[in-house]
Amino acid sequence: MSIKMLEDLSRETLVGMLEDFAKNWLAHDGLWFQAVENNSDMKTAIQLDTEAWDRFTKIEAKRIMARHGIPENGGLEALKKALNYRLYSVLNEQTVTEETPNSFVFKMVDCRVQSARKRKNLPPFPCKSVGIVEYTEFAKTIDPRIKTECLACPPDEDERDYYCGWRFSIEE
Repeated sequence: MSIKMLEDLSRETLVGMLEDFAKNWLAHDGLWFQAVENNSDMKTAIQLDTEAWDRFTKIEAKRIMARHGIPENGGLEALKKALNYRLYSVLNEQTVTEETPNSFVFKMVDCRVQSARKRKNLPPFPCKSVGIVEYTEFAKTIDPRIKTECLACPPDEDERDYYCGWRFSIEE
């Protein structure tokens, strides 16, 4: 499909395609992980997944910044804006709360991956170690001054109304 063909499509079709692209990307990510896990073990799969996310999250952040005019070293406001443009943001429910001038909390209230596992009566995917790298590197790419703290993320077992939570802060 060429860019010209996309220009001729309706907004509704383009939005639907964006959702399909995000679902396809997420399905590929999951299938890749399962293939590694099935051919080795969970530890190796998580290690390789972490390496892939370390690279991917920086690429994604840079492309989001370029596409949406988000300035380098734009602080927390730039990060909040960029988080809304991540590929999986069209599939997951996420919130920003507990805002102060120097911090905010980002929560993944509904995660497509974790919700699917829950529906299938599977244990939560232990994504914390990957998430720490993913969110830390994404935030640092937006602004190297931003610090990332994991509040909770599977396999953490605490009772909560979200799947994972992250505090982003910056010292001005």
